[in-house]
Amino acid sequence: MKAIQIGLLAISLIPAVALAEYVGPAASTATTVKSILDNPVNDQTVVLRGHLLRRLSSDKYQFSDGSGEIRVDIDAKYIPADKISDKTVVELHGKVDKEWRETTEIDVHEVKVVR
Repeated sequence: MKAIQIGLLAISLIPAVALAEYVGPAASTATTVKSILDNPVNDQTVVLRGHLLRRLSSDKYQFSDGSGEIRVDIDAKYIPADKISDKTVVELHGKVDKEWRETTEIDVHEVKVVR
């Protein structure tokens, strides 16, 4: 009899588990270069959409979203196979890198070409 009661209790809890959902922080929303430069927060996760204006060195680029310009650090392994020019719209996922007495830049860990 007790086994049946325990079994019924266990079965009644299954729907509660099925209704569970993620309630933590949402995915990063797109932000602007201006908002980053106005209030840089080191290691803040950001998503930027705009253009890579020019290559500054092997892994540094100048980026603009229309609100301002910022230097971005993109390792070669994150550059997509698609050809990218200053006219190509890209979405960058990364973190703000603000060191004392250094220029604020974005350490990029994902580049998507926006079509």
